[in-house]
Amino acid sequence: MTFYEYVTELTESYRKHSGESPALREAACTQVMSRYEFLPMEEGDLLAGRKRILPVGFSNEPLLGRSVGWFCDEERFLSALGAEALTPEQMQEGRKLLEFWKSQETRRNLRDSYPDEVKEALPEDIYWEHSQPAFPLYRVVGAYLDYDRLLNLGLCGMQDLVRGYRERAREQGADTSLYEACHSALAALSALCMRYSEEVRKQKRGELAEALTRIAAKPPETFLEALQLAWLYSLISGVLNYGRADDYLGDYLERDLKAGILTRQEALELLCSWWRLIDARKTVFHGRIIIGGRGRHNEAAADQFALLAMEASRIVAEAEPQLSLRFYEGQNPALMEKALEVIGEGKIYPMLYNDDVNIPSVQKAFGVSEAEAEDYVFFGCGEYVLNKKSLGSPNGIINLLKVLEITLTGGLDFRDKKPMGLSLGKLTDFDTFEELYTAYKKQLDYYFQALARQQRLEYNYCAGVGAFLFITMLMEDCLEKNRSVCGGGVRYLGGTLETYGNVNTANSLYAIKDLVYDRGLVSREELLDALAADFKGYEGVQGLLASAEKYGNDLDGVDGLAMDLHEYICRRVAGLKEKNGLHSYLVVIINNEANTVLGRFTWASADGRKAGEPMANANNPAGGTDVSGVTAMLNSLVKLRTDVHAGAVQNMTFSRELFTKNRPVLRALLDTYFKNGGQQAMINVLNRGDLVDAMEHPERHSGLMVRVGGFSARFVTLDRDVQREIASRTLY
Repeated sequence: MTFYEYVTELTESYRKHSGESPALREAACTQVMSRYEFLPMEEGDLLAGRKRILPVGFSNEPLLGRSVGWFCDEERFLSALGAEALTPEQMQEGRKLLEFWKSQETRRNLRDSYPDEVKEALPEDIYWEHSQPAFPLYRVVGAYLDYDRLLNLGLCGMQDLVRGYRERAREQGADTSLYEACHSALAALSALCMRYSEEVRKQKRGELAEALTRIAAKPPETFLEALQLAWLYSLISGVLNYGRADDYLGDYLERDLKAGILTRQEALELLCSWWRLIDARKTVFHGRIIIGGRGRHNEAAADQFALLAMEASRIVAEAEPQLSLRFYEGQNPALMEKALEVIGEGKIYPMLYNDDVNIPSVQKAFGVSEAEAEDYVFFGCGEYVLNKKSLGSPNGIINLLKVLEITLTGGLDFRDKKPMGLSLGKLTDFDTFEELYTAYKKQLDYYFQALARQQRLEYNYCAGVGAFLFITMLMEDCLEKNRSVCGGGVRYLGGTLETYGNVNTANSLYAIKDLVYDRGLVSREELLDALAADFKGYEGVQGLLASAEKYGNDLDGVDGLAMDLHEYICRRVAGLKEKNGLHSYLVVIINNEANTVLGRFTWASADGRKAGEPMANANNPAGGTDVSGVTAMLNSLVKLRTDVHAGAVQNMTFSRELFTKNRPVLRALLDTYFKNGGQQAMINVLNRGDLVDAMEHPERHSGLMVRVGGFSARFVTLDRDVQREIASRTLY
């Protein structure tokens, strides 16, 4: 099918079903999309399933298209048309189709539907690169699917389940369109399995062909069949993270190993192939596979899978999947030993998550039972959700340091002199630090309320454009309620707000309190002038600001202010859930490269940072400011409460010498950190000289992988300022 044929057929299907329910229209278009977007296998693939990114269609995530819902990427649309030998008439028709789809875009129409107060608070529609203090994302991600249901029932059993609910709805006189749409979507997936089966049969790969034929109609019985079905369902559903794989695949692996159907090496090769397929999707911030932790139904079998998974990440040293190890006191010690062995080689995975802290924290923050909290998972850059039970995104984004900037200036952007936020007076109008702090909090509240409301508006709008069928079918309660995942079906509909600049803001506020208000070493007028000049001519003021106490050194003053700010932000955001009809609305202190990207649009700050420079990464100290040793740094980290938010990122950079020659010291260090309340650790093991040399001679370091924040990447592919920020982090 050519692109022209695809978009023509997609448009016909969309128009034909426009008078029906959004679910039925989505299902009809899914039939067309699934025949175009899935690609042939490539040499070396042991599993079937590759997808292209569509220029037009229906999606839950911008990484899979352009935005949430119905989307149209004009540039890629025209490029696809131009790559085909079309007649002038066909090209003209193609351009008409482009204009039609631009008018149908969910994101554009959603923004047009906002009330004026939301448009005023969140005025721009540019993703990432702008200077606004806050803006929304457009996506429905973070869903972790019920793979146990899928694998236990198979596609045939899922069809039976859907039919049963449909008959019940008919008997009750209820709408059956969701179930009819699910039936159609499952048929599209079965047909996809058969198309791949025919492809690999021609390649004389009988075992895989038989596996694909079987899962098209029956529940999987072997590890290969289970893995293949889970992978294809993940792809067609649009989810970007793959759940507690050791839990839902461990039994199949254990049975095959015991029966001699599969050797450990063959199983490892299958996982390595899966890892490469996941990395080929290039979802950047996603690709989570979670192993370990409490709540797995067969720990012995799951542990076998987990150990193989870590070995796969050692062999396939790519940015994805983001393998993540949950652990707890009493868990099989072989898992942590393997994790440290792999990390010590300089690999970036697995990331470490402490169940003994996370489970009670999730229980309290989300307001759920211990059993539900035990099944916490994390997507993207580290946002927590509840496995199979909750949806936590679209996210909003707020640049806390930018909000402080406009508070100091009276609602004016320093760089472009544009009005932003509330005009509450400027620094020279606040006679006490408490007055300034109160004004800053009021400015924050203005954006918090707009972002929380936008989150709810986006859910409501998305429910009216599609059912996100494959996600709906494997989220608990949706089929039972006869409601889509965004339309009241999911058990816990939540939201998350990404905060950036946390640490720089705390450092800046403390410097203002200490130097301006408490000791009078810098006047309010002088500080404003110094910031406006980006410290040119005010180097002495910058030196004073830079020498003030900094978070990350276990100092009571600045750490105390950081704790107070952290708790205020988290509690104020959480308090907006009822007003907006959400089960939870929680801060996430994650990071990707946004600390650097948003820093480009943030002016000089009162911690001594110059305009355009990166901000600190998540909860971590600003680069190079933690000068009191690793113990002091870790002590600062654990002071910030973990039971008032939905996830935080802790990046740590250790030398290879510490891992190879001082392993007992390292273990004692990590054990103490986790016992003192450490929630999570993302560990880089490298030499600073490698980073410096890679910046000058990238051709020598093409394989150097680093943790950026909530995701990983090849160091040489990152923007220069992102590289500099990573290199600035303290190496222990």
